[in-house]
Amino acid sequence: MIKTTTLRLFFILLLSVNYNFAQTISAKVIDSVTQEPIPFATIQFADDMGVITNGEGTFTILLNTKNKVTDSLFVSSMGYKTYKTTLGEFKDSILTLSPQNIELKNVVVSNKNYSADEIVDFIKDNVDKNYTKSFSKKRLFFREHYHQYLNRTNYSNFESTIDAFNKNFVDEIISSIPRSDDYYVEVLCDLYGNYNSEKQKIDVIKASKMYDKNSEINLDQLEERMEKILKENVKPDSYLKIKSGIFGTKIDNEELFRTQVDSSDIAALNKKLEEEKKRKEEQKLHFAAGRANKISTLYEDLFFMDDSKLNFLSKSRKYDFSIRELTYLGQDIVYILDFVPSGNADYKGTLYVNADDFAIVRVDYENVKSLKSFKLLGVFMNDYLDKGKMIFYKGPNDKYNLRYIEKEHGGMGGAKRPLKIIEFNKVVKGKNRQNELSLDFDFAATNINSYEIVIYDTEEISSSTFENKNFDNKITPTYLTRYDPEFWKGYNIIEPNQAIKTYTAKEESSK
Repeated sequence: MIKTTTLRLFFILLLSVNYNFAQTISAKVIDSVTQEPIPFATIQFADDMGVITNGEGTFTILLNTKNKVTDSLFVSSMGYKTYKTTLGEFKDSILTLSPQNIELKNVVVSNKNYSADEIVDFIKDNVDKNYTKSFSKKRLFFREHYHQYLNRTNYSNFESTIDAFNKNFVDEIISSIPRSDDYYVEVLCDLYGNYNSEKQKIDVIKASKMYDKNSEINLDQLEERMEKILKENVKPDSYLKIKSGIFGTKIDNEELFRTQVDSSDIAALNKKLEEEKKRKEEQKLHFAAGRANKISTLYEDLFFMDDSKLNFLSKSRKYDFSIRELTYLGQDIVYILDFVPSGNADYKGTLYVNADDFAIVRVDYENVKSLKSFKLLGVFMNDYLDKGKMIFYKGPNDKYNLRYIEKEHGGMGGAKRPLKIIEFNKVVKGKNRQNELSLDFDFAATNINSYEIVIYDTEEISSSTFENKNFDNKITPTYLTRYDPEFWKGYNIIEPNQAIKTYTAKEESSK
């Protein structure tokens, strides 16, 4: 009787433990010595399932009914001892990793000491063996952040023959434009294909977007006011000519005024409603296709791709490589190699190379000069920022799969030019030129695009499986005015940083 009761209590306890952990596990990974967070540590569980800590060292993983309390969980990061536990034993919200110094006397890498250039040659020789470009299904989370801020919006020498288009109105237009703007998109999806941009199919599972709609509303209101001013001051049979220096363009009357639908014309209203419905359906498809396109563009920069601009391997003669140190990644010994341009190259960075099979398991890179710049007749553009990282893991087939991509790209553009808008009318006798607005403007803006991709698992598929896959992708992103942790509850994502967690749209904060 005692034995039966004990067994029954044991199973009840086991089930209750399983219920408790079978939701989510969240923690912050820190250095045991410095107490600083460890970004981009790998949390591995359930064979090749895994997540990455964010830039602030935090992570959350979702467990399902397939996971058991006895399943192993490993937390590893470059230069640290691997933390090992089981899902059932993991309780801490703060997880510490201890630095692991390599003992060279215990390391048998080769019967000789390789130079940095020799290691690079080994990497190149083993690329095809270590990485695959075959078709696969990837469950991934994609985060995009667009940030824009205005550097300057100046103008001078303003003149206008239209009273409503006065200096106060121009000042109002300029002041209504947000000085800075943020736009976030988050997508959980299954991506089918290889790394070829033309061979990508996406199945969107859930998505969100977070930005300030208030800025859109202000611009719509200004557009309506400008249209009203034009209708009241520009003759119906006129056209506008816009000139900036030697350049000019013509805007016909049809483009100036929107065609309004008569509310009594039922056929026209139905046609407009049908067009709006079609536009929304196309918008849904466009969202999915747009995410697949952006992800495939990031794939194009993988260092083993033929046309990758990260050419430290394909054009290694343009770079100087040096060995910084040997370290551990889990139980594997890893070379850390730094590279800098030796000639006309664009990037510097660090390679983390498995000492056994010479696979690159991580790349950190950043540009050392502007990637593209243009300046002509007062118009300028400068792509000044391009940096990021890539992290790989070894799958069951001994091939290395992509785990994480981070990329940040920044550009600045603008113009300092004269601008004239002239109304012409051939019908009015004796005076073709009717109204004129002129000013000299000086405008500059900076755009920074940041991307993150974390891939939770990769499953190889055949080319026929890929070709036969078709998706409707009718899911559109849910609009959020602030970050809502409940929105992604029950899904694996990469933890948001503090900037995302504290973001609030102006329209929400003003309530």
